Amino acid sequence: MPIKIPTGLPAASVLTSEQVFVMTEQRAEHQDIRPLNLLFLNLMPKKITTEIQYMRKLSNTALQINIDLLRVDKHVSRNTPQLHLDTFYHDFAEIEDRYYDGMIVTGAPLDQVSFEEVTYWQDLVRMIKWSEEHVTSTLFSCWGVAAALNIFYDLPMLNRKDKLSGVYLHNRAQTTDPLIRGFDDVFYAPQSRFIDFPTQVIEDNTDLHVLADSPEAGMFLAVSPDGRQIFVTGHPEYDALTLAEEYRRDVNAGKNPHIPVNYFPHDDPNFAPPCTWRAHASLLFGNWLNYYVYQVTPFNFAARKPEQETPLR
Repeated sequence: MPIKIPTGLPAASVLTSEQVFVMTEQRAEHQDIRPLNLLFLNLMPKKITTEIQYMRKLSNTALQINIDLLRVDKHVSRNTPQLHLDTFYHDFAEIEDRYYDGMIVTGAPLDQVSFEEVTYWQDLVRMIKWSEEHVTSTLFSCWGVAAALNIFYDLPMLNRKDKLSGVYLHNRAQTTDPLIRGFDDVFYAPQSRFIDFPTQVIEDNTDLHVLADSPEAGMFLAVSPDGRQIFVTGHPEYDALTLAEEYRRDVNAGKNPHIPVNYFPHDDPNFAPPCTWRAHASLLFGNWLNYYVYQVTPFNFAARKPEQETPLR
């Protein structure tokens, strides 16, 4: 089944050219089914690129998904046309009375900035706390994970000396949790961050179930006991060339970055990198939508707020 996205969104033409089934708002009005309503809080600077990356993953299920795009403030972006933001993105005041089946909070290039220095921090705190009552299950990514851990568990952001950049091998937990159903015992996933998420720190200071981690990268995937929050510290949504673009950006900025680990063939940036994480990324988003959203969300949000059953583990 397709994802339903706003008519005219640039992602539509890109996904259609890739044979991904997308549905415009006009066509969806004729579908007599209960779609999932998903809120996408996009904190990344290149918002159009991020929209396309996530929508690729969200489209690979048998579910119809309606997507509302949300911005945290009206900050003028240097990387996204203002017309795009004003046309396709909602302000929080427009949606705060609604209930959603799922929500995604992306990462942001703020991993060397204290939370108090983030200009929209208080607005973000309000939105994340709002999601506890208005969203069946929320998936946090990268810096979004650090923000949520601070809000829910009062954990400070831990920083690494050097940036973690590359495609790392992760180990899945020996559990029947449906979020990692179908995962190989070891799998690759991209990481790109200065933030540190040591598995032991997470296990000692939260009640989260760690479902996958890495000796080099720490926690990759965790879930709250009730399934209402999902934490993904890496970037499974990344395209094959995203880490290469980040590496060359940092080179051009004179940051002298390390070559991303286990990424370029022969560690040579002149070679095109393969995508070695696509299958598990699709599994992750598909499992989340199916087992943590679709299977437990109420049918009629207009009648009652979400009362979620805990997914079977």
